Amino acid sequence: MRLLFYSLALSSVAVLLPGCHRPAEGEQLHGQPQTDILTGIESTGTYFMRKDGKLLGAPVIPDIYQPSAVLDTIALPLIDAQLTQALMYQLELLEQARGPKYRRIGQLSVQREQLRQTVEILLQWQHVFPYGIHRRLEAWQIRGDDRRGNVLFTGYYTPITPVTNKPEAPFLYPIYDRPRQWEGALPTRAAIEHGRAFEGLGLEIAYAADPLDIYFMQLQGSGFIEYPNHKRKYLAYNGTNRHPFRSIERFIRNHPLGEDAVMTPQGMKRFFNQNPHLRDSLLHENPSYTFFMATDKQPEGAGGVPLTEAVSVAVDTRYIPLGACLVALRPEYDARKRKLQHRYVILLAQDIGGAIQGPGRLDFYTGIGAQAGKTAAQLRHYGRVWLLLPRQVPSSAEIN
Repeated sequence: MRLLFYSLALSSVAVLLPGCHRPAEGEQLHGQPQTDILTGIESTGTYFMRKDGKLLGAPVIPDIYQPSAVLDTIALPLIDAQLTQALMYQLELLEQARGPKYRRIGQLSVQREQLRQTVEILLQWQHVFPYGIHRRLEAWQIRGDDRRGNVLFTGYYTPITPVTNKPEAPFLYPIYDRPRQWEGALPTRAAIEHGRAFEGLGLEIAYAADPLDIYFMQLQGSGFIEYPNHKRKYLAYNGTNRHPFRSIERFIRNHPLGEDAVMTPQGMKRFFNQNPHLRDSLLHENPSYTFFMATDKQPEGAGGVPLTEAVSVAVDTRYIPLGACLVALRPEYDARKRKLQHRYVILLAQDIGGAIQGPGRLDFYTGIGAQAGKTAAQLRHYGRVWLLLPRQVPSSAEIN
């Protein structure tokens, strides 16, 4: 379940109209009445850009969505082959979707047919830059948790965990399928991992060498397992034990030995390698446990279609429906985490996540494997997000 960096054409997407300004980090922004490049709202505001991309002093957005003229003032990235394929998956998601065909989100009425039309309009510009698309689509800015349009961007990925079919040192930690015949409440993580609550039930899918690898895969909601012969199998999400999730990162930081620990998969592994006596006790502070099922499919989101690196995002569907097309303004950083500038990207809502709550958070899918995990761990900054919908009264303008 649940960065995106458009490698092609991003260098030309942050095109500003005369009078608009690309802010530097920590810079105050002043302006005459105009459609602001950062908010899409006509204002004369004085803003301050924090290092993490959060915009301070932006106008309050009174409802969940605010109509915006941002598409009139920017150039969107090339709709290349990768995005075109992802848009085709988005059509598939909408075609197989179940549930209400109409949603009320704040003051905005969103129909599944509108979402489909948006995808089809974007596909008309495949392999070209979507110049003039503001004549066909309109943008609605989401307010964020602070009601000023700031949305927190985080990342998730598909891990690859080395395993064996049978327990043999050091591969001694089982990855479990969901029990089908269990009566009563399912056991906690401690009872499953330490108390061996499922021993003898034949629920073991494979065996990992480190319970922390299982935890990371559970955090992401799915992952690949890889056998010694390099054959891989995809493990899809198969529910939880319904105990509350508690982040072990918080317990590590609160421990006297963990104050300086880096909260990335590599940093957490390093911490537990240095303090092996703490591993089980801290892992078991989180009673939640995720089950998996083996499948031959590729990574899929909650929408039931393959996820696309740099395009697919996980959302809270109370605020952003699955199948929605989004435009995001996100800060871009260099290797030293220095913010360079903001760029516009097109995103597709194709997944959900337990930690993605409210109108102020998006989770970006970063891909498969260790490098994708590093990218996901480094992604934690703010930007702005707009929902794309067809114009109520389409113009007869041609595609440029």
